[in-house]
Amino acid sequence: MVDKTYVLKGTQEPEWLLVDAKGQGVGRLATQIARYLLGKHKPTYTPGVDMGDVVVVINAADLSITNKRIETKTYYGHSGYPGGLKAVGMKEQMRVHPERVIFAAVWGMIPHNRMGHSIIKRLKIYPGSEHPHTAQNPKPVA
Repeated sequence: MVDKTYVLKGTQEPEWLLVDAKGQGVGRLATQIARYLLGKHKPTYTPGVDMGDVVVVINAADLSITNKRIETKTYYGHSGYPGGLKAVGMKEQMRVHPERVIFAAVWGMIPHNRMGHSIIKRLKIYPGSEHPHTAQNPKPVA
């Protein structure tokens, strides 16, 4: 007798998870966050079903970044107009908007389609230790 594969149908209620970014590297932190957003940490993971959790990241300004990386990494954006290329160094990005560093790293690790756009909306990043989601009682993850 052949066992049938279990496929989850419908959507699942997401949990709220709290991730502390203090002293962590950008890449390893981003892979951990992407895993929670996609739902790969759950035993009922199904690739075509959006079953990830809501992730709240605190202390984004206290990331551990090597000196070479902070001096050489550049973030690019384009307005769509001729000459509309904008470049921001990682040092400036961490000073002004540290949450965008984590966002860019996580966005590169999830699918770039309709499902990916709905997944990234469940990522909440804050530069300090305060966040407005205490009512949802997010569970801290190790």
